[in-house]
Amino acid sequence: MNRTVRTTDRSSRTRSSGADRGGYRGQAPSRSGGPSRSAGYGGRRPSAPQGEFALPVTLTPALLPVETFAELDLPPALLSCLVAQGMAVPFPIQAATLPNSLAGRDVLGRGRTGSGKTLAFGLALLARTAGQRAEPGQPLALVLVPTRELAQQVTDALTPYARNLRLRLTTVVGGMSIGRQVNALRAGAEVVVATPGRLKDLIDRGACRLDQVAVTVLDEADQMADMGFMPQVTALLDQVRPGGQRMLFSATLDRNIDLLVRRYLTDPVVHSVDPSAGAVTTMEHHVLHVQNTDKHATTTEIAARDGRVLMFLDTKHAVDKLTAHLLNSGVRAAALHGGKSQPQRTRTLAQFKSGHVTVLVATNVAARGIHVDDLDLVVNVDPPSDHKDYLHRGGRTARAGESGRVVTLVLPSQRREMTRLMATAGITPQSTQTHSGEAELTRITGARTPSGVPVTITEPVAARTRRAASPSSSSRGRRGRPAQARRSTRPTPTAAGTAQRQSSFGSAA
Repeated sequence: MNRTVRTTDRSSRTRSSGADRGGYRGQAPSRSGGPSRSAGYGGRRPSAPQGEFALPVTLTPALLPVETFAELDLPPALLSCLVAQGMAVPFPIQAATLPNSLAGRDVLGRGRTGSGKTLAFGLALLARTAGQRAEPGQPLALVLVPTRELAQQVTDALTPYARNLRLRLTTVVGGMSIGRQVNALRAGAEVVVATPGRLKDLIDRGACRLDQVAVTVLDEADQMADMGFMPQVTALLDQVRPGGQRMLFSATLDRNIDLLVRRYLTDPVVHSVDPSAGAVTTMEHHVLHVQNTDKHATTTEIAARDGRVLMFLDTKHAVDKLTAHLLNSGVRAAALHGGKSQPQRTRTLAQFKSGHVTVLVATNVAARGIHVDDLDLVVNVDPPSDHKDYLHRGGRTARAGESGRVVTLVLPSQRREMTRLMATAGITPQSTQTHSGEAELTRITGARTPSGVPVTITEPVAARTRRAASPSSSSRGRRGRPAQARRSTRPTPTAAGTAQRQSSFGSAA
């Protein structure tokens, strides 16, 4: 296979120090060491829509998109794996970005959740790392993600391809055994998928260093900024190998990540598909106007539908309270939020995906990084606080061309704010005044009266057998560690992040 196209002159580039790069002030030196360019890219940047930053101007023309994976300069092992997975035609974001990322170009890609972003960066990352061997604790490629769930989704998606290339891939996230992660890094891992906090912990322990990382991916970078991870992300990016390839993919590109783009991407190929998750033609948006006294009953009837549903609420306490109510009403429900351990969260997601649980009641921890096939209904029991949360919650349905509905329950006091949110998101929903027990509610959501016979969710026999055969990962790697070492690295909360909103199913715990 011809590798010359991938070996660019990037290794000859040098990067200035973090202090010199300067972010927004003045003119920052380019990574190539040449004269600086206005706004980091040269020329006048086009104006940006409200809430977004002006996308950079690409100086070097991008390679043309492909129509099939076979046209790409991919290792045969990757092509055979794609065939085995039944994939011959790439999604638009893959077709547009892969020719360029395989050639070593920096990439800035936007596409809604479910548009194929993971393989868009993953195939290039694996192809460019193929044939190399990592030293202990020195990965060669890095994928940074904001949440444990997204880390697991990326890992699951890339594992069969990495295995075909004999590349070792490890996941580094909080809530799991840090000792096991240390051992995986010491054994050698070419590719690391990580959340920023846990990766920083491992670097501080001396278990990992990033100076050999040649390919770096930021997935859902805007959420990392929203969660307060930006200082950790920039500190990690400053440690990767100078002149390496950087790819940034996200469902939204807002002003919070302008700094990342300007500071770390050099002459990137820019590709944007589905600028709004709500613009998907196979997705319906419904606003159901309900009364305070009837919201509880309406929610319960929707949950009792025939088929799976993902319900979002604002707080952990509200999620637990609604879940307990649904179980007592005869609905197979389970809770997912940040107060659950990672094994609990993983187990709950597996039960929801298999259909053992039909209703997943969640906070925004489930708004990204969760892929469930054939999920046709998402319900905002509590309306989201901003349009990005709405888009990402809704992005759990209508994935990969499938159809789906997003339903938001709106009280009279929430109507004005919801109208503004929808306008900002660029969505014109179908609005309906409804009440529990009405035929219109059933038509839109499949709502029905629950059995009223309490249910208990138990693990399937096969899962219990596997757990009995393997000691709990949460109990290993933590014994004997001082309390100081056990503390996770967390960002300083922002005012927006700490604001608590009242839920109809209970206030914040």
